[in-house]
Amino acid sequence: MVDLRTPHLGSPADVIPLQYHASMLLDEHRMAGFEAAVGHAVAPGMHVLDLGTGTGILTYFAARQGARVTAVEREPGVLAAARAAFRAAALTGVELVHADAREYLPDEPVDVVMCEMLHVGLLRERQVEVVDGFKRRYAAKFGAPLPRFLPEATVQAVQPVWQDFNYFGYEVAAPVFQSPFGPQARTIGLAQPQVFQRFFYRDDLPARCTADLRFTIDAPGHANAVRVITKNLLAVHLNPPGSVDWLMNHLIVPAPTPVRAAAGDEVHVRFDYRPGDEIPALEQTLHVSIPS
Repeated sequence: MVDLRTPHLGSPADVIPLQYHASMLLDEHRMAGFEAAVGHAVAPGMHVLDLGTGTGILTYFAARQGARVTAVEREPGVLAAARAAFRAAALTGVELVHADAREYLPDEPVDVVMCEMLHVGLLRERQVEVVDGFKRRYAAKFGAPLPRFLPEATVQAVQPVWQDFNYFGYEVAAPVFQSPFGPQARTIGLAQPQVFQRFFYRDDLPARCTADLRFTIDAPGHANAVRVITKNLLAVHLNPPGSVDWLMNHLIVPAPTPVRAAAGDEVHVRFDYRPGDEIPALEQTLHVSIPS
């Protein structure tokens, strides 16, 4: 039986409206990855917490595995969509709670925490803030051990590129999202990507997303942007050894001062922002240069 508790809450300004959830549901790489990760991590009888359930698809995957699930969502329109979907799916053992994931704490320990408040670069959305706050509250109430987290880890990389910002003869240097799958005719990578951040959600979480890297240029070009690459390890498994991964859409960010580089030149890329910052925070701290 689905238990629906809906105390009155205001609708905050920094939520994702329902119309954007459809594009997430249509992302086959995201959906297949989470389905496989939940299949690896969730077993019958487990208690699973879904922080920021959205339309409830991760809760659906966990309930199918025979878990008891507490799903938390604060945006009223999205909550209503999840409620309707749970009823249509005739889910059992699911409790839908109208609450803020940044403040919610369950009444009892849980085995797995699912939280997908992710954006490329860890920008805009509150994944790190929500998981970090939850860990502190949970440890204070229940002590060790912490539950397992899905995703389990995030790896971030960056790469200097040339990006074609010309549209029908009109030049607009603006951030661009692109699929990580298949060729990108408007983008030329000038050096190999380098990792600037990696962490497990069970460990201490980063307060900043900082890069200070030097790249050796492979081929001559105009380094007028960087490409931010974010891969989430949704579930790490030992049998067989490996992980279920989700490679998010890349983010192309224009360089404020583009540089021309020859093959073999060294290009310095640096930036610094907080997880959850808006894209301009990355743009405003981005520097691409050739060291003198």
